[in-house]
Amino acid sequence: MSRVTANISTSLDGFVCGPNDSRENPLGDGGERLHEWVYDLASWRGIHGIDGGETSRDDEIFAASIENVGAVVMGRRMFDNDSGPWGEDPYDGHWGENPPFGVPVFVLTHHAREPLELEGGTTFTFVTDGIESAVESAKEAAGDADVSVAGGGSTIQQTVEAGLLDELEIHLVPVLLGDGVRLFGRSDVGGIDLERTRMVESPDVTHVRFRVRA
Repeated sequence: MSRVTANISTSLDGFVCGPNDSRENPLGDGGERLHEWVYDLASWRGIHGIDGGETSRDDEIFAASIENVGAVVMGRRMFDNDSGPWGEDPYDGHWGENPPFGVPVFVLTHHAREPLELEGGTTFTFVTDGIESAVESAKEAAGDADVSVAGGGSTIQQTVEAGLLDELEIHLVPVLLGDGVRLFGRSDVGGIDLERTRMVESPDVTHVRFRVRA
């Protein structure tokens, strides 16, 4: 059965990106620390065209998070750390000509743009009519496969608040960023219950998976 899932690394104080994020500094000051646990894993290196890498429980968890993904949803800030009009020469995203997704990606934005087709099976489609539309389009594209909500924090929060997310896995990194972009900010929506279904510890990160209760 197709699911809508999210996997994201967070600091101990709840940030998914450090302060002062920009196109040149996409993870913000100190934000790179949140992802150091993944860079040497064989599964992560494989989707980025890099040989070798570690095989471990962390590697198994990351590999499982991407193995059945048929489409991706992300926010505009994850795509290019911007929110304004695209301009005459719009940026093609942080991942170059051959992004690691290999599936349709739906980017939530306030500004219309023609789809962007890149190498390796990745096509970015820019959705201007809300999170429900983005997830619905992603489900249609994914078929029986899963939809991954890649981030950032606001997009995952919107998906939870709309009752569209089935599963959330937080990769909790033992670092305090102090400022930046939070996974969950203030919200008028409350009373959303999550059930912890798995917790796996390793030296650099703790993986905590939740089922979002209807």
